[in-house]
Amino acid sequence: MKKTLPAFLLSSATLFTVACNNNAATKTNDNSTTTDSVYPAVEKNKANTSYKPAFEGQTRIAGVKTTTPYEGKVITKELKSPWGIAVLPDNRVLITEKEGDLRIVSLDGSVSEAITGIPKVDAQGQGGLLGLTLDPDFSSNRMVYWVFSEPVSGGNHTAVAKGRLADDEKSIEGAKVIYQALPTYDGKLHYGGRIIFDKSGNLLVSTGERSDLETRPQSQDLKSALGKIIRITKDGKPAEGNPFAGDANARPEVYSYGHRNVQGLALHPETGDLWETEFGPRGGDELNRVEAGKNYGWPIITYGLEYSGKEIGNPPIQQKEGLEQPVYYWDPVLSPSGLTFYTGDAIPEWKNNVFAGGLSSTHIARLVIKDNKVVGEERLLDREGQRFRDVAQGKNGEIFAITDGGRLYSIAKK
Repeated sequence: MKKTLPAFLLSSATLFTVACNNNAATKTNDNSTTTDSVYPAVEKNKANTSYKPAFEGQTRIAGVKTTTPYEGKVITKELKSPWGIAVLPDNRVLITEKEGDLRIVSLDGSVSEAITGIPKVDAQGQGGLLGLTLDPDFSSNRMVYWVFSEPVSGGNHTAVAKGRLADDEKSIEGAKVIYQALPTYDGKLHYGGRIIFDKSGNLLVSTGERSDLETRPQSQDLKSALGKIIRITKDGKPAEGNPFAGDANARPEVYSYGHRNVQGLALHPETGDLWETEFGPRGGDELNRVEAGKNYGWPIITYGLEYSGKEIGNPPIQQKEGLEQPVYYWDPVLSPSGLTFYTGDAIPEWKNNVFAGGLSSTHIARLVIKDNKVVGEERLLDREGQRFRDVAQGKNGEIFAITDGGRLYSIAKK
């Protein structure tokens, strides 16, 4: 692997300077101020369905454009199918690669050798070494937590492991699997794979429902860990205060259910609310504000179709009492992977906006949120032709993004 690649300014138009005209100062629910102008919706392509949204603004919201000049730089092109980002205290980036390697990238473009000590992954299909996060006390304990598809007899499953990054940064010490999302299944799709810490120091982890028709109903089965967001301690035990604790008909680690394949998890910096993005089928990718114990509907309700074009459900429905509606959905799809809220001061109009990586859509979606609704959408780096797998905020107010093609970007004020 090449060790260095100087950062360079993108050749395509990733620097935008937009004059502010109407709606120049819009207050958000957390008292931050945006200076966006309102434009037509960014999505111009025909939707896959004629389904009607549950409320105004649930899809195809008005476009916005950032007025602060910013630039995107490629830090390196030398990664191999990177999947997850964690920003180290010194602003270097710890990155998982799908095939099973963990590496550190410095802002000068240097890429470390693979860090040893990671348990074997099943990298078939969508599996592999997936999301990761640092312990809130990483500076003192150097603990790392990650999600991977664990190969076992009879198939594989989403698993969570932890270990200590050695002082010399060459290995993970004492790697230990702390949680397995059961049941095991012999498949290669929909593992979920994101992991973050909540405000109480417990882990929130997303799992997929493994895609196939036979496993889909397990999203609704509280005795299954598939198609869920789970909440566990650092040792992998059900966290105190979980919504189904004491329920003999439910797994005590379940936090929310009815999910398809969540690959974006983030906490709102002001409210502390959990937000997620998940893949719909053909249409119907979702942004949800997640509440404990709630049912997010898959596969009973959806704004999408089967990939074949067949409707889902008999009859197909998009709203049902007791099932939560997405805050926002995309049709055609974003293919959302990776999610972060902006908390920096470098670009004030981005304050508390959410940024979602887009795979098949090949851009990063910036969403302006007001009163828990999306009020504006912008596309970043949409001329790069890259599948954006994860996004994270750096220590200096930049946004880091990785792509399936092996790139690490930094997006920052010019």
